[in-house]
Amino acid sequence: MHNPNLIPELPDRAQLAGDRHRPLFHFAPPANWLNDPNGLIHWDGTLHLFYQYNPNGPFHGTIHWGHASTQDLVRWRDHPVALAPTPGGADAEGCWSGCAVDNNGTPTFVYTGVNPQTVCLAVSADDLEIWQKYPGNPVIAAPPPEIAAHSGHDFRDPYVWREDGAWWMVIGARREGMGGLVLLYRSANLTQWEFVRVLLAGDEQASSFFYEGAMWECPNLLDFGDRRALIISVQDAQWRLQHAAYFSGIYNNGAFAPDTGEVLVYGHAFYAPQATRLADGRIVLFGWLRETRPLAASKAAGWNGCMSLPLIATLQADGKLRLTPAPELAALRRNEWTLNDLPLAPHATHALDVAGTALEIDVTFEADPIDDYGIAVCCSPDGAEQTRIVIKPEQGELWVEHVGADPSLALLDERMPLTVTPEQPVHLRVFVDGSVLEIFTGDGLCLTTRIYPQRADSQGVTVFTAGAPVDVKQLTVWALSSIW
Repeated sequence: MHNPNLIPELPDRAQLAGDRHRPLFHFAPPANWLNDPNGLIHWDGTLHLFYQYNPNGPFHGTIHWGHASTQDLVRWRDHPVALAPTPGGADAEGCWSGCAVDNNGTPTFVYTGVNPQTVCLAVSADDLEIWQKYPGNPVIAAPPPEIAAHSGHDFRDPYVWREDGAWWMVIGARREGMGGLVLLYRSANLTQWEFVRVLLAGDEQASSFFYEGAMWECPNLLDFGDRRALIISVQDAQWRLQHAAYFSGIYNNGAFAPDTGEVLVYGHAFYAPQATRLADGRIVLFGWLRETRPLAASKAAGWNGCMSLPLIATLQADGKLRLTPAPELAALRRNEWTLNDLPLAPHATHALDVAGTALEIDVTFEADPIDDYGIAVCCSPDGAEQTRIVIKPEQGELWVEHVGADPSLALLDERMPLTVTPEQPVHLRVFVDGSVLEIFTGDGLCLTTRIYPQRADSQGVTVFTAGAPVDVKQLTVWALSSIW
């Protein structure tokens, strides 16, 4: 049962407001640790986001479920912590990731208790503020014996939906030495579950679409009508987090036949996304943006982790899953600055008359696919520190290069595929927010990374070319206001 004495108070959000690396328009808890988005549910006109939260500091441990909500995908409100570990209970060592469903008018959490990793339930009778744990937890104590024998005790992150008069669940697991698993379960009542089958099995050694790793976490099965997309988050055999990815294909009678797959978001920061359907039918998704600086830096700062922008997920006719920033975010725009048809000579750098650490940039380049060009953000006036977004036509890639950054931050240059043709201008949308950089391309791919400028004056924006002329056909920059 719920014990209010176990629920910690949230810190004062204002205490970290002066940290220039802390995002203004990406959701972050008032302080401390955040990881996976959980329990994402649209309830009575409001989107509720729960999240993995450690009230005891900016590091992973004593995992609770934090709680926030938004009515417009833009402005946010903090709520009291929703779940805390129950001493002696199935979640005594942590309330790990899971989902939320509407069970005939009762909001219900289906989540992971540890250790061992099990499936637990909690319900709310007061519109998602106070939660009571199901007295019969865990409702699934372990995977089937033939899977448990080779799972290395990994069995977590249930994702549940209603279909054909029954409840269905996908949950992550693995086969040691082989690869990740997504298991499929069915239930009439959320408390008694029947294992149906292995929905999909990965192969760490022979990946046809992307590196599939050793363990699949945080599965989401998204329904797009004729096709479905199965999102997974890939962990390797050394427990390192790799990337979020997806398969898409036909799902029929509890069987999934994927024919397409791809990394969902490129870069080293985006992981463990969760999606839900809004009242208007759109599917909205958030990912955890993890820190890439040393843990000591996060401990000194007092916070660790934030969410991605709210992203709208769509499935293209070719089976590819695409993410675009929710259009509601335009409400944050202010101080628009724009230019058109700026020609750049070879080896040119042009500083724009804009600066800031919370920006949205929309830019279109026209260029022959000969040599590199791009846009740089968080530039110091002398150019010694900057983050360069480089379009590389010959490689068919976009790179992010960290110039002049503190080497102790262990920032890695990152890249993603990019279609570059003479007939098709290159269009980018770039969001800069403290230490967050999210880049969306015109062909629907995205790259997310973390940047930690060390100089307070690293706020400039420049466009640049290498050995060939480029025309900046259109460029608009907005300063974005805080979501609080």
